[in-house]
Amino acid sequence: MTLESWLTYVIAYAVLSIVPGPSVLMVIGQALSRGRRAAFRCIFGDLTGGIVVMTASYLGLGVILASSALAFSVMKWVGVGYMAYLGVQQIIATRGLRDVAQAAPTTSRGSVRAGFLTGVLNPKAIMFYMAFLAQFIDPSVPQLPQFLILMTSSTLVVALVLGSYALLASVVSRQLQSLSARKRMGYAGGTALLGGSAMMATTR
Repeated sequence: MTLESWLTYVIAYAVLSIVPGPSVLMVIGQALSRGRRAAFRCIFGDLTGGIVVMTASYLGLGVILASSALAFSVMKWVGVGYMAYLGVQQIIATRGLRDVAQAAPTTSRGSVRAGFLTGVLNPKAIMFYMAFLAQFIDPSVPQLPQFLILMTSSTLVVALVLGSYALLASVVSRQLQSLSARKRMGYAGGTALLGGSAMMATTR
């Protein structure tokens, strides 16, 4: 893999990562409803899930999922259902808010798990890695070092992109502390999660 090929990969991956998808919407939802700490825990989980997916794709799991409509469908709908569940739970919790003093304190518990499952259950990511990585790996030289370079690069790019989204969303959330604002943030977070679920549901 040449330096030019690596730079092309990083640029292409950065552009694709900036476009809001399930992971971006999950992180925004966490930042708006639970704060910056929860959002960054969610990012850590998502990055871990991404590493698992990339490794599985590299080892051939992507080929199995691509050749099995049932396996792909099962993974897809588990991910869709889980993200929709999180969105509904967030909206229900928001409806229960009474005032700032009585509102339950936000918590980042479960954010790592939510991020991990969002990353690992995204069928689009599996298909993407299977098709995308092969274009940047030179089969005439050892492939494992190339894969590790690409995986590390992808992880850093995603961390930067998701971190930027999380910071922006958390800054917005800190500006709005009234009960009505907290409810709007909660509903926005839940809606973002439902939007991520819908986006995964429409993946072909």
